[in-house]
Amino acid sequence: MSITVDASKCNGCTLCVKSCGTNAIEIKDKLATIVLDNCNMCGACVSACPFKAISIDIEKQAAEDLSAYKGVWVYGEQRNGHVAPVVFELINVGRELADARNCELAVVILGNNISAAVAELASYPVDKVYVYEAPELEAYDAERYCRVLTDVTRELKPEIFLAGATTTGRSFMSGVAINLYTGLTADCTGLEIGEDGLLHQTRPAYGGNIMATILCPYTRPQMATVRHKVFPTSGKRASGSAEIVNLNPKPALFGSRSKITDFIETVGEKVNLVDADIIISGGRGMGCPENFAVLRELADEIDAAVAASRAAVDAGWIPYAHQVGQTGKTVCPRIYIACGISGAVQHQVGMRSSDTIIAINKDPNAPIFGIAKFGFVGDVLEVLPRLTKMIKAKRGAPATCPV
Repeated sequence: MSITVDASKCNGCTLCVKSCGTNAIEIKDKLATIVLDNCNMCGACVSACPFKAISIDIEKQAAEDLSAYKGVWVYGEQRNGHVAPVVFELINVGRELADARNCELAVVILGNNISAAVAELASYPVDKVYVYEAPELEAYDAERYCRVLTDVTRELKPEIFLAGATTTGRSFMSGVAINLYTGLTADCTGLEIGEDGLLHQTRPAYGGNIMATILCPYTRPQMATVRHKVFPTSGKRASGSAEIVNLNPKPALFGSRSKITDFIETVGEKVNLVDADIIISGGRGMGCPENFAVLRELADEIDAAVAASRAAVDAGWIPYAHQVGQTGKTVCPRIYIACGISGAVQHQVGMRSSDTIIAINKDPNAPIFGIAKFGFVGDVLEVLPRLTKMIKAKRGAPATCPV
């Protein structure tokens, strides 16, 4: 890629200088001069020049033989030998995609001392488990994992590559896509093979107001990430196990500019939010952080996880790890109790697939009532303590909530 200035068209008007956000353009002798070390090739100057004096030449990538890419891959995310739950959901949808394309379904897993995780993955309906094992991969490192997975993908050429939209998946799968010069669709809620043979990747856009279907017709692999709880979990295979293929590590790929000094597990809640069967979620209507104690007492009684809307997290009432919604976690519990949450579309994106939604809100016109199966119009700080008292009375336990 290169940028040039046509001296016969430039008159030094300075419009390009004003448009440049990196101070990469100077006017010398009434001629625009590009400081290449500062230029990021954004093209703002090209658009700003009324005389068409500036141009950017892009070296197009040679067309690749897309028929060389075969198979559907799932990234087998694991930590300390434990496979992430989203992987088993991706195996389920991946199996459907592979059957539609009449090709193999494989899981690729990176790490060290992961024989138990590999055996578990091989017990699911996949055709192959690609294992890339090395001591340098024991602890997750985004730079190292990105480099390794890019190399493996270039060598084996899957047609479709799926990964979980987890903290780990989001931190390095985009880098893999960039290295492979292909596209990646994030947070997909629908994946299917269209009549054109392409992967149709559907995801919410514009705050969930529309659903966009995205195609990747010119490059491979077709890559997508999916949030936990979007697709059903795959069952295990009826018999046998998948073929396990051990890949040869390449030490040259293990370099990294970062070093992991410690890893601290999130503490504070007894139930993992994304795996919980019952979730009690608080919003701005809780009033203050101290009132979340009312939620926690009820949660203790019914073995529920405590969540929150973005408004409560932004107010500093509860850590971000509890946030449900478009910029938080996607959950799919049997019961979701929304307490003092208005139900903006950004929040609904993360919880509307719950089996049963119960809403408590002062405002009878709150959007949350539009998707709730049961709704209570009232002050959450009055309703919840009474509910907790009733449950404790049934169990013969003393109530501590004020009523």
